[in-house]
Amino acid sequence: MIAFPACKINIGLQLTERRPDGFHNLLSAFYPVGWSDALEIIPASTFAFSTSGLPIPGRAADDSDAVLANNLCVRAYELLRADHALPPVQMHLHKVVPIGAGLGGGSADAAATINLLNTQFELNLTVDQREAYARKLGSDCAFFIQNRPQYCVEKGDVFDEIALDLTGYYSLLVYPDLAISTAEAYAGVTPRQPAIPLRTLLERPIETWRGNVHNDFEDSLFPKYPILASIKQHLYDLGAIYASMSGSGSTVYGIFSAPPERSDVFSRYTVWSDKL
Repeated sequence: MIAFPACKINIGLQLTERRPDGFHNLLSAFYPVGWSDALEIIPASTFAFSTSGLPIPGRAADDSDAVLANNLCVRAYELLRADHALPPVQMHLHKVVPIGAGLGGGSADAAATINLLNTQFELNLTVDQREAYARKLGSDCAFFIQNRPQYCVEKGDVFDEIALDLTGYYSLLVYPDLAISTAEAYAGVTPRQPAIPLRTLLERPIETWRGNVHNDFEDSLFPKYPILASIKQHLYDLGAIYASMSGSGSTVYGIFSAPPERSDVFSRYTVWSDKL
């Protein structure tokens, strides 16, 4: 079976407090976009995991076919196998979504693994059960089980319904070939309670989001990496209604009312654009 795990953008991200467990509580709206990897899982006599496309950090330099024990797809398989009689499988991941880009590509791959295994081997796991497994793999993995707009709280793994529909709008995502680790991004943040909760801001017309709906990671990452602020301004210059960095970076996206023009400014970067 084959799946095409798509990524997400964060529309606003407010870091509200540091938790006793070392994580941070946050408020953010996760919105799916169509930029996707490809994942195939088929039954096999012995377990195997292979990749193509973008290189995945952590592969053994002396053995290109080595199983990445820490890869989220492999971990998702092992997590389900511990509770269910899963046979060996052959998994192949073709990586397209950039890594360290704030798009949740690896988390989407993990969730797709859970969903594919559930379907292929008739595990009959409910949505809640699949999300519970995904939460063990990462803070935003559970979102991709259903992969629909959600208002995310706590670590980003607790969801609430939100009437956020950007159908008819267009997105332009720009990845400047700059990977920012989660640890680096969080090292520079100062959590604070927002004057206005994000949900309230998102209930207002999209034309009001500029200057109001903010990603708190921009405060520390834009001074450190000025190219990110420059990309955001270029997106506004192209006519974006709203532009922001996604997640903990480094992808910056714009939302447009009409198909955006491809700017030569972005010619040396990785760019993806489509309807939302």
